Amino acid sequence: MLYIVATPIGNLKDITLRALEVLKSVDLIACEDTRHTKILLDHYQIKAPTTSFFQHNRFTKGEYLLKLLKEGKDIALVSDAGTPGILDPGYNLVNLAIKNGIAMTVIPGATALVNALVLSGKPAHKFFFEGFLPSKKISRQNRLKELADFDQTIVFYESCHRILDTLEDIQEVFGQEEVFLAREMTKKFEEL
Repeated sequence: MLYIVATPIGNLKDITLRALEVLKSVDLIACEDTRHTKILLDHYQIKAPTTSFFQHNRFTKGEYLLKLLKEGKDIALVSDAGTPGILDPGYNLVNLAIKNGIAMTVIPGATALVNALVLSGKPAHKFFFEGFLPSKKISRQNRLKELADFDQTIVFYESCHRILDTLEDIQEVFGQEEVFLAREMTKKFEEL
């Protein structure tokens, strides 16, 4: 069985009891970054073996993990933070599992997208998740112009290195529209 396990987005205590049970019981944990996941596993004294599964090895490692799943192994898929498959290569393994009839389930938990949406105070009954905006200014401005026509709350992620440029572009495209920023969510130095 493939377990898609949500991990904390900041505070290590933001993990479900069920997620801990699964991580302790599986044959293998497929991690976006084994070094990052090791911090979580060490904190909870979880000894399950790990293997890397990231953007650049997703095809070859995906086939390897599929082989293990077909052999009846239980594998947990985790990302560095939040729910695998949202802006990480986890969706590749999920897609392989679907195509090959592999049993799977999600162990729910934290997702930065939902936390930011709820904390924003904006309407959450209808929203659009963009992921990351383009890094190049012209492409980013063009995408923002497309998003300006949306009649719903828009959520996207941005790198700390581009946030000021992106905010300038948002003001240029959206004018005086209210913007909500969140960073370091659930951590000691969370800022809203």
